[in-house]
Amino acid sequence: MAQPRIRHATKEDSQHVADLMVRLKRLNSEFDPLFMVVEDARERALDYVSASLDSPKVLLLVATQEAKVTGFLRAEIRERVFYKPHLEGHITDMYVLPEFRRKQLGHDILERCSSELAKMGAEIISADLPSRNEIGVHFYMKRGYRRLTETLTHLPQ
Repeated sequence: MAQPRIRHATKEDSQHVADLMVRLKRLNSEFDPLFMVVEDARERALDYVSASLDSPKVLLLVATQEAKVTGFLRAEIRERVFYKPHLEGHITDMYVLPEFRRKQLGHDILERCSSELAKMGAEIISADLPSRNEIGVHFYMKRGYRRLTETLTHLPQ
């Protein structure tokens, strides 16, 4: 079996990335009912991927094994108006198909992401994921990430 390849996503990858993104969002819904996935998630994912591909402030990487997209990572550059370091590379989405996990693919795509975000000016890198996703939290913490902020949620009555 060929080695996985990590590269910038193209428009040709849009359908595959959208499918993986919906899988990620459905996985998130297992952690908390406030992550309930909308019925038109795939259409929204396609629009989101398309907008991401067109934005100079967004990094969209795919991992491929031969012709199959096996994972993706989306990150964006954000300005931290009141803080130093000033520019943040913020990982919004990362997903690797279950059969390709535990083979260092997640680590490799994260390393590539870090390198690419640094080229885009990022001075700090953060990642968003459900707080109850203990496997995901451990994945990042094992690689030197730490908790910096907490997001608290409330449903008004």
